[in-house]
Amino acid sequence: VNGNAVDMQNFEGVLFFTTIATANAGNYIKAQQDTDVALGTVADLADSAVVATANAEVVFVDVYKPTERYVRPVVIRAGANTAVGEIYAIQYEGRVRPSDNDITDTIVGTLLVSAAEGTA
Repeated sequence: VNGNAVDMQNFEGVLFFTTIATANAGNYIKAQQDTDVALGTVADLADSAVVATANAEVVFVDVYKPTERYVRPVVIRAGANTAVGEIYAIQYEGRVRPSDNDITDTIVGTLLVSAAEGTA
């Protein structure tokens, strides 16, 4: 299961995580990178594979300071029927003002910076 390319321009790192329903040595998450968003020459990142060791376990890979601009998560499943949850990517240490990450009918939230106390 290939995740989408994440543009790392202006970010230091990205955390990818998901759940894998069945623990198996062949069920894991890994990360790949490329210089182009089309991922035509995408390559695995060494030592990025994280194997699910328990059923329904959350697995993650955190890529800090990738050497190429585009990074993506990939979930490998030993069996075609192995269920995988949604794959999330959280970028961090941005060098520019935070962007609006709301995506209609997909994800909604808010960013709080030095928030005051009061009604939520």
